[in-house]
Amino acid sequence: QKRSHGAVGPRAVRGSGSTTRTFSLASRPMSLHDAYARLTPFELAFPDFDAVDQLIADITEEASGRGSDPANPSVFITMGSVGQFIARLQEPDAPPESIHQYGALVYHAAFFRDEGCPVYVLDAATARYLVEGSPSGEATPPTSSGYLQLPQHLFWVAGGPDEAPESIDGFFWKASRSGTLYVLAATGVMPGRPGFGTIPVPEAPIAEAGAWLNTDARGEGTDFSSALPGADIDGLYAVEAAGEVLKLLARFFAYLDSAPGAAVPGEGPAQDGQDPPPSVLPFSRVVLDG
Repeated sequence: QKRSHGAVGPRAVRGSGSTTRTFSLASRPMSLHDAYARLTPFELAFPDFDAVDQLIADITEEASGRGSDPANPSVFITMGSVGQFIARLQEPDAPPESIHQYGALVYHAAFFRDEGCPVYVLDAATARYLVEGSPSGEATPPTSSGYLQLPQHLFWVAGGPDEAPESIDGFFWKASRSGTLYVLAATGVMPGRPGFGTIPVPEAPIAEAGAWLNTDARGEGTDFSSALPGADIDGLYAVEAAGEVLKLLARFFAYLDSAPGAAVPGEGPAQDGQDPPPSVLPFSRVVLDG
């Protein structure tokens, strides 16, 4: 089955002082870290959790007064409370179109926080299992909103012209009551590096998630295969089509449905000063079950 959801390309939301890095994958050892939850894009972008909580309260009040559904991104971005919040985030010289990039990030941050910040850390063995085949469960999101953190440096997205490839840290998802799945990928999350990249994925109906499990997302070539120099050394994957994001998420959803014991409570690093920096959020590790 062939299904196209568009190409995946870099769209950055970064702090000041960010620079483009250039390197060859063959020249860098890949740790494929998955032992604990790394510092998440949510924590990097919104270190003041109280400010996000206040935004959620303001959105709830405003949506009630307007009789609107903030889970619709088109409605969310027009809300006054959201606009004021984004204005405080943007740099003074940010172009007008950046409101949509910041808006997508704030949208997922607000619902992620409101859901209780569910973080799922996919270990490398399970990630490879999901790439290689489809689980038997139903592709139903375990929570209405969450963040799937991938093994560090295992999945990559090619950069634009004169830009280096970026590793994908993970995917935010939001499942609306109307049955639509909204997804935002986070890339280039590196210790000591300001900001990170974001890639919005076209919205998709959750009712079709079962079809994503075995879809031919690229149409030409093998899904998740990588032609980046040096990728074969550590068996790295590439994401080139939005359908690959939906396919991987659907397989993750289905795997948890078929093997609920695969999500185990995570434990943080044994001591401070770990590299990569750990998240302060509670998390579940997703491992091979049986």
